[in-house]
Amino acid sequence: MKRVPVEDAVGMVLCHDMTRIVPGKFKGRAFKKGHIIEETDISTLLSIGKEHIYVFDLEDGLVHENDAAMRIAKAAAGPGIELTEPAEGRVNLKAATAGLLKINVEALYQINDIEDIVFSTLHTHQQISEKRSVAGTRIVPLVTAEEKIREVESVCKTYYPIVQVLPFRTTRIGVVTTGSEIYHGRIEDKFGPVLHMKFAELGSQVMNQVFVSDDTEMTVAAIHKMIDDGAEMIAVTGGMSVDPDDQTPASIRAAGGEVVTYGAPIFPGAMFMLAYIGDVPVVGLPGCVMYYKASIFDLVIPRLLAGERLTRSDIIRMGHGGLCSVCAECRYPMCGFGKGS
Repeated sequence: MKRVPVEDAVGMVLCHDMTRIVPGKFKGRAFKKGHIIEETDISTLLSIGKEHIYVFDLEDGLVHENDAAMRIAKAAAGPGIELTEPAEGRVNLKAATAGLLKINVEALYQINDIEDIVFSTLHTHQQISEKRSVAGTRIVPLVTAEEKIREVESVCKTYYPIVQVLPFRTTRIGVVTTGSEIYHGRIEDKFGPVLHMKFAELGSQVMNQVFVSDDTEMTVAAIHKMIDDGAEMIAVTGGMSVDPDDQTPASIRAAGGEVVTYGAPIFPGAMFMLAYIGDVPVVGLPGCVMYYKASIFDLVIPRLLAGERLTRSDIIRMGHGGLCSVCAECRYPMCGFGKGS
């Protein structure tokens, strides 16, 4: 590497991007890697504090920052991810589709434990919109040893993919609403419209909603009828508390549900139930889903719609970050709720 005064650099080729910062107005690339210095560039270079530039020929065994970032990003990116072009030594990974972000966290730790490597992501298991940046990577110095990049690529190959976005499946949802007060028309159901909206926002539709009284046999029959009619997920509302006449958990079991959990370390959403009848997930949704913007629904349902089959361990891990702060103005998902798992 050779240090050359800017005034003597005319005709030389920049080996790295140069950043220009004007406080409050601009931060970005002033000169791109590969730019040939011209006479008119000298004053600009001096104004951004560059009295010298560095010129070097990459020796065997060294990788430039742009090439390194692109190799790392390509090795880590899985389905549903697209890459940006290198800028100032960094490559961003963006969601090619809306869906569920999945990060292999343990592999991410291994990558960042390799000297010179920086790989940063959003939290795993969150709903992501199309084109949103979900990760970024670069090396710290201008160049690094080829062996370090190969080590990253080896980790990525072993644990591939490191970053991916699973698209939400268009799913037919059957809703069974329990409660004698609703069944007999004494009060109006408020849960159904909320579920129609929430499922539609995730790209699925409620195919039908039926009302049953607080009767186990009636609820079991409704669940089975929904599955026979083609429902790919069943959402049961009402009757999820501990009152003696709340029969929903017992009804889901009686319908043949293989219970994953009854209860979740989530507030709001502790009285949640997840079971499976064959491959059909059956969720018992507590009343909080109806009136909180963010609840157990928003942590579990997107994962189910992305095709994941959740285990009790998955639910248990949600306890870290599972406490909603119940802010006066809800900012979810731009907050810590559900981000610990």
